[in-house]
Amino acid sequence: MSTTPQRNPVPLVPLSLPRPVAPPRYRQPKKNIPQTPEERQAILNIVRNYVAEFSPTPPLPLAELGEHADRVVQHVGCDPIFRDYIGVLINNEMWREQLAAVPFERRLLLMPKCLRLESKCPAPFDEFGLLCKQCGLCSIQDLQNEAERLGYAVLVAEGSAIVMSLIQTGQIEAIVGVSCLSVLERSFPYMEAAAIPGVAVPLLQDDCIDTTVDLDWVWDYIHLTADDKTRRLDLGALRREVESWFSPASLDAIMGASVDETERIGREWLAQAGKRWRPFLAAAAWRALAGNEAEMPGDLKKAAVAVECFHKASLIHDDIEDGDATRYGSPTLHATHGIAVALNVGDLLIGEGYRLLAATGVSAEQRAAMVAAAADGQRELSRGQGAELLWARDPGALTSLQVLDIFRKKTAPAFEVALRIGAILAGMEEHGQVAGVLRAYSEALGIAYQIRDDLDDLGQTKDTSDIAGLRPSLLLATAHERAECDKRMLTSALWSRRFPEGTGVTEVEQLYRELKADERCRELLERYKEEAIRSLRDLENASLKGLLRRVIGKIFNDTEIKGWCKEFEAKNLLGMAAGESVLEKAPERAVVATV
Repeated sequence: MSTTPQRNPVPLVPLSLPRPVAPPRYRQPKKNIPQTPEERQAILNIVRNYVAEFSPTPPLPLAELGEHADRVVQHVGCDPIFRDYIGVLINNEMWREQLAAVPFERRLLLMPKCLRLESKCPAPFDEFGLLCKQCGLCSIQDLQNEAERLGYAVLVAEGSAIVMSLIQTGQIEAIVGVSCLSVLERSFPYMEAAAIPGVAVPLLQDDCIDTTVDLDWVWDYIHLTADDKTRRLDLGALRREVESWFSPASLDAIMGASVDETERIGREWLAQAGKRWRPFLAAAAWRALAGNEAEMPGDLKKAAVAVECFHKASLIHDDIEDGDATRYGSPTLHATHGIAVALNVGDLLIGEGYRLLAATGVSAEQRAAMVAAAADGQRELSRGQGAELLWARDPGALTSLQVLDIFRKKTAPAFEVALRIGAILAGMEEHGQVAGVLRAYSEALGIAYQIRDDLDDLGQTKDTSDIAGLRPSLLLATAHERAECDKRMLTSALWSRRFPEGTGVTEVEQLYRELKADERCRELLERYKEEAIRSLRDLENASLKGLLRRVIGKIFNDTEIKGWCKEFEAKNLLGMAAGESVLEKAPERAVVATV
């Protein structure tokens, strides 16, 4: 097969200027798939365990694959209507390792033309499919560019005949397909007959027009490679391991026994509930760069606890500055011990963090680099918090970009510090090779994380709430930019940090929904998650790239599958000879095709 020429990578969109996205296209969910991320993840874990235990050998006839799906349905005790969905997962898991072993240049990415915005798409068709014009209105452009950059052949066309013709050329050894269940079912006999690895990602809507797909799932398969030594790593187990480091006994073993009441209060706060994403990121970065076989050193535990010390100190100070009374569903530290004691404990934890980094047994160069990374992050976080505090002295309306800049300074640095410290522990050379990527990744990840926090405030009945606290939020900024007349007066009052008479949190949330501020924030959340993924495109370390991509799914895990669309094959008349012609044309242009 001809080698697809390297395109110039699509430039990253500046994070201060998020790329416009098309309006969301919602469809009613169908009943043949799990409706929540938790249910889907639970079923995926069961499928993976099932495939690992029983080792079904692909390719399986469709009837036999159905038998395996029936067993899983029975084992899970779920509605049999999920049978086809589970069958897709089983097939994907059976082929996963084989797909990873196939070079990128021997793979084919197949996409359906219904991913485009039909009413606005400027792309014409030829006999092989869609000729993408790189307009940026849909996900086809990003998936196509990345796949071609790696070396894939890319097709976007309709009809199983063209797929079969490509398989018969012998130049395609694996397929990553995006489609709906009905098309997958009709294509399955061809895949089985060819006995080549094929994985599939279902479409998310219930129509054959303006559909969407779980981009992270597609990107995961596109980048799957045998060079990624962490793809079998159980991130859930790694997170549980990290969580175990924060039990009172483990903290004493890592930090030494408490010597006074101030230290005891600090340890209690450190051991309190939390998501532990930052120490988890430090451990994940170290594992990816050090290798799966490397024994986890005690220095990693010290560094991870240090990262959490910095984070918990910032929360103590943040709660005081914002006047919040609860954290993790319990009274804040200053509410129980007073502001003076809380400030001092926060300062102690910052000192503990630097003490732990200095106590690691790595080289002097590594210790200095970790301390410098932590100091840089502390300074940037303080600048972000300072911008918010100074705003509160003279409050006024902020634009969306100004709020995003606060997010960038307040949240992203902690993610970068965690990742860089984990990389430094793996080795200075390894850190030097990935530091720039970690910065870009952390910036996008941190902003996405903070946007998600803003959205979580909707309907919140516990802990802190930016809505109730009248603090700068992307929801408020977006609503203010969209509001007119009386609604504009209301958002202006909120920016002045006051609720008009008769207005409360419920009314503000209703306003956000009326102005579709929540929808816009969800669009930006997805955009920054995609930006984090794009930042990894030039990362040469396959293990770190694969792991960081999976971390995004682990942290957010909020993709809603709304149902699979009906498929039509009105143009499924292409001849078998089309395959070689497509392969000849693929280097010259992007083609688009459905399985």
